Amino acid sequence: MSKTTIFGVLLSNRINTACKFQEVVTKYGCSIKTRIGLHDVSEGKCSPNGVILLEVIGEDGEIAAMEKDLSMIPEVKLQKMDFEGI
Repeated sequence: MSKTTIFGVLLSNRINTACKFQEVVTKYGCSIKTRIGLHDVSEGKCSPNGVILLEVIGEDGEIAAMEKDLSMIPEVKLQKMDFEGI
């Protein structure tokens, strides 16, 4: 049975955490089907926080490793949704 996993990632202090986050998503790039970044932007101001949604595919072990690596980044909050049979 197939499974779809969605990670919701909140990057606090985005300027300091974005590089490490990018390293992790590059490492698992072949497992990322969809990536959507959301953050507040207004004229002359960029939010220090951002939310990224990742739709990931692959073996359970690789998805678990990606989850662990993302969780180890300071100032990152991670939530996960699993959908069976998709």
